[in-house]
Amino acid sequence: MSDAHTIHYCIWPADAHAHLLKIVCTVQRPDGGGQVFSLPAWTPGSYMIRDFAKNVVRLKAACGSQPVEVEKLDKQTWRCAPCDGELTIEYEVYAWDLSVRAAHLDQTHAYFNGTSVFLRVHGQDDGACTVEIRPPAGDRYRHWRVATAMRRAGAEPYGFGLYGADDYEELVDHPVEMGEFSLATFEVAGVPHDIVVTGRHRAAMARLCRDLTEICNHHVALFGELPELERYVFLVMAVGEGYGGLEHRASCSLLCSRASLPRDGDAPVSDEYRDFLGLCSHEYFHTWNVKRIKPAVFVPYDLSRESYTRQLWAFEGITSYYDELALVRSQRISAESYLELLAQTITRVLRGSGRLKQTVAESSFDAWTKFYKQDENAPNAVVSYYAKGAMVALALDLTLRERSAGAVSLDDLMRALWQRYGKPGRGVPEGAIEQLAAEISGVALDDFFDQALRDTRDLDLAPLLQRFGIIMELRPAESSRDKGGKPADPKRTRPLVVLGVRIAGNGSEGASLIQVLDGGAAQAAGLSAGDVLIAIDGIRVGGKNLEAMLQTYSPGDEVAVHVFRRDELLEFQVTLQAAPADTCVLGLSADVDEVTAARRAAWLGLPERDSK
Repeated sequence: MSDAHTIHYCIWPADAHAHLLKIVCTVQRPDGGGQVFSLPAWTPGSYMIRDFAKNVVRLKAACGSQPVEVEKLDKQTWRCAPCDGELTIEYEVYAWDLSVRAAHLDQTHAYFNGTSVFLRVHGQDDGACTVEIRPPAGDRYRHWRVATAMRRAGAEPYGFGLYGADDYEELVDHPVEMGEFSLATFEVAGVPHDIVVTGRHRAAMARLCRDLTEICNHHVALFGELPELERYVFLVMAVGEGYGGLEHRASCSLLCSRASLPRDGDAPVSDEYRDFLGLCSHEYFHTWNVKRIKPAVFVPYDLSRESYTRQLWAFEGITSYYDELALVRSQRISAESYLELLAQTITRVLRGSGRLKQTVAESSFDAWTKFYKQDENAPNAVVSYYAKGAMVALALDLTLRERSAGAVSLDDLMRALWQRYGKPGRGVPEGAIEQLAAEISGVALDDFFDQALRDTRDLDLAPLLQRFGIIMELRPAESSRDKGGKPADPKRTRPLVVLGVRIAGNGSEGASLIQVLDGGAAQAAGLSAGDVLIAIDGIRVGGKNLEAMLQTYSPGDEVAVHVFRRDELLEFQVTLQAAPADTCVLGLSADVDEVTAARRAAWLGLPERDSK
């Protein structure tokens, strides 16, 4: 260990069968009054208290060969007795969270997010760190490698050994994957970009590189430059079913189904692969927006408790807008395919009455207790700052373009945010985004932001989209699997009959109601979340046949419904309803003038001849 560093960590998979990572933290100059340590309560990008310290199995301290007494101060904080000399903390972390947020270890791989394994040394947050990553013991692990964007400090590329970070915040912002993985590299703005895929898969890695190169180049062009990076790493865990991502300063962690990865280098983009590319695009856009352009309350991060901001609609919502817009602008998908995705986002928002009760600014502020801790009433009480934020970003982009006669767009606002806040490392104060939008455009936007951010009325998107040559229509859903985005089936002659519920599972023995929606037939009759529906008009029903059975009735029919609530059998009289018109479809208008065609082409990044 070098004397230039005051903090050194060593981490390795100690017991894959028991899912235990072992970590040793050595502090050369501990606090003479008793060194305090803590583990973060949350991880940046995922705004919920996760209490990572609950996974610490055991912890002990020593000074040289002498044990040191450790006192636990609260759920995540420890204090060592004063010692004269180098202090060593040895502990184990239970790693069985197969997500992008914490740590996971078994015989196939090891993954950890720094916030879930590295103790913070109080008073030395700005101190440089070294990390020795060791392999697990045993011949079966001889082919394991290491993937991380953390700076190598002696380790060979993709090898075990010594890595380094300038401070604790950087240390915990570089997740690590260990195991046997597929690796491919491409270059963007002169910087190598790795894509690492763990888990069984048959992905066409060359196709991934080609598509991600175009998407990443688009984002770099939008901001004008790539932040200062040595390399960037996409860490992908392929599983049977799964979806998620978490951004980091020079990497991202992604969880996806293996079916969403491309099998053929020349095949059209499937819906599943389109979703995966959108996920990659989302996390890469975060390299600027949230990792560097970030709320002032995150500068610096306080990972011990909640950090409240009303701006997540911008940091997550704007990112959610650009993630799919980048796919069409980089020519990975068609304009029609993009409009299908956009319509699905609008549909998700319209299908929850929570949008009429919670503003997107309130949703941002309450992320810690409402959005990330959703219960059975969530659709009736909460609006997503991701999806509603993306709608606000769309409306803001088109409004800026229209009111400035095409001179200014959301692209210009993002570049201005990068130059004023992100690049110099300044946090964005509350309200600053609104002020900067008005400043760079010379357009009064108070009316727009008051409604979009601080009002629960629906955004009036249809006329705005029409001025860009996009037709917006709302229709009823055609099945429980209908996500929106596609025109109505011309063969359908009857409206979909619905209860106004969401069910769990697809078994034949009853249908568990996980959510009962406002204004629906079930709520009006008195059914509740948690009820198990077992019969309609005396006929047994389950998750598999519920929808088909309902279609034998017409809206307005009254039926007897039997459910178990807890262990009691109850009967309700339910008046069935037609599915509401909350499913969005967007299409390119064929009859547009040259001005509208040019406006649409500029927005979607299309050649004008293709926009008509």
